[in-house]
Amino acid sequence: MTTYGFHASHEQISPRQLLADVVLAEEVGFTAAMCSDHLEPWSERQGHSGMAWPWLGAALASTNLSFGTVTAPGQRYHPVVVAHAIATLGQMFPGRFWTALGSGENANEHVTGDAWPRKEVRQARLEECVDVIGRLLDGETVSHDGLVTVHEAKLWEIADPRPKLIAPAISVDTAVRGASWADGLATINQDPAVLRGMLARWDDAGGADHKVLQVHVSWAPTDDEAYAIAYDQWRSNVFAPPACWDLTVPAFDAVSREGITPEQVHRSVVISSDLGQLAERIHDLASLGFDAVYLHHVGQEQKPWLEAAGASVLPQLTS
Repeated sequence: MTTYGFHASHEQISPRQLLADVVLAEEVGFTAAMCSDHLEPWSERQGHSGMAWPWLGAALASTNLSFGTVTAPGQRYHPVVVAHAIATLGQMFPGRFWTALGSGENANEHVTGDAWPRKEVRQARLEECVDVIGRLLDGETVSHDGLVTVHEAKLWEIADPRPKLIAPAISVDTAVRGASWADGLATINQDPAVLRGMLARWDDAGGADHKVLQVHVSWAPTDDEAYAIAYDQWRSNVFAPPACWDLTVPAFDAVSREGITPEQVHRSVVISSDLGQLAERIHDLASLGFDAVYLHHVGQEQKPWLEAAGASVLPQLTS
């Protein structure tokens, strides 16, 4: 049976409000949640970006939901710091926490002042970090010299069970590469043909059975309102690789002012005022082969969506 979760968007909502939102998400029927881990929002219009890790501790303590986050070890975060955070949350909340480990975006990582590596170097750095993190979570003492350096690191709190390390991917090539190390795959809503191809290649590469989909949705009482929310909040998020990896936040804002069309946003967000239609489209995406689906309402006010989803969307998806 598919798990349906709530996506908590730190880039759009203050951490205090987002904690209240995730508590409400559990009350209306969501059984899981996940969050982003950015230093920067995607645009000044969104205007928030609390730190994910302390918020996750509060969210796990305030609900009975399972939680995950997508994070990028290697530049802004040293992999030992990431492993320490994963192990601590996993030890406090056994079996309820997972992490997707990605290669990052320049918008968040440039603050260290280090050069932004090309994609193939970032991918190699990520794989070194994954190895370091996995060994630390297994209780080893780790030293490593490469694209990251680790000297005699050891974790003194070990989570049991070990939290899942998931491979986030937008492209098929990244998914295939992650199949060699990950406990599952996480991706976002795209053309169904692209998703089918990604899942098939993941399986062919020996990837784990766990498959996570994040679906961006925009709902409001009228279609005009739903479309306006999507365009206002998500037009800075429609860029395909490599732009979404390499631009800084000011560049995202500048580019999005230069001709992003509503049609481009509509391809990235499932938009409707009809909750039955939304449920049907979400179900169609889930049925491609995902066992966990996280719904991200791209508006900044979550309460009306959560109440509507609890009343009309989740019952259709879980019946």
